[in-house]
Amino acid sequence: MNKKLELVILGIMGFILVIAVSIQIKTVNYNGTTVNSNQAESDLKSQVLRMKEKYENQYAELEKIEKELEKAREQATSNNTELTELENKIKQDNILLGNTDVKGSGITVTLTDGKGDDSVLDVENLLVHAENVLAIVNEMKNAGAEAISINGQRLVNTTAISCDGNVIVVNGEKISSPIEIKAIGLPELLSTLDRPGGTLEYFLSLGKAVDVKKYSNIDIPKYTGVTSFKYAKTVE
Repeated sequence: MNKKLELVILGIMGFILVIAVSIQIKTVNYNGTTVNSNQAESDLKSQVLRMKEKYENQYAELEKIEKELEKAREQATSNNTELTELENKIKQDNILLGNTDVKGSGITVTLTDGKGDDSVLDVENLLVHAENVLAIVNEMKNAGAEAISINGQRLVNTTAISCDGNVIVVNGEKISSPIEIKAIGLPELLSTLDRPGGTLEYFLSLGKAVDVKKYSNIDIPKYTGVTSFKYAKTVE
């Protein structure tokens, strides 16, 4: 009987030993996987930082060349009426294309996610969505806005405004509440967005926070992205 008991005890101890060895092996493998994962993440971050630094350096060089070109154009057109008119047209076209910083009178519309309580049935109504931003931008354009930006992103012909989960994407950049939309134009026309029964009043009724302000001088930055055309070609 004692011998059987000893065999049972030895069997249990052997079983426990096998389990312990298995756990140890899995732990080692997991730690190795974690180390490899952390290394891969670190390498990826380093690569992104290098690309960002390269982009910033190239962009700085581009800005330097643009300033030199601007200076050369001004010198070349200083005593030539036709060239001066051409230079002015280039400047106007750059404003329309969003390729230059601009400033002037206008308004800002700030949209912020609302703060609900237990009585709110649809929380989604409190959040600022891409279609809300697009509705305001369209009204600004209809009111004669000459330049528009969203959280510092200049709107150009190729600008897309979309949702990515709970954030809004403009020019490929993710932005979140509060959303500040700037527009340069005649403030009296632009401020009609705040009219009774209008889009902004509707957003207020949904629980979103809306703030409209007029300014005598607003700065809107130029578009810093890359514009490329795959299908449109010049007609010769």
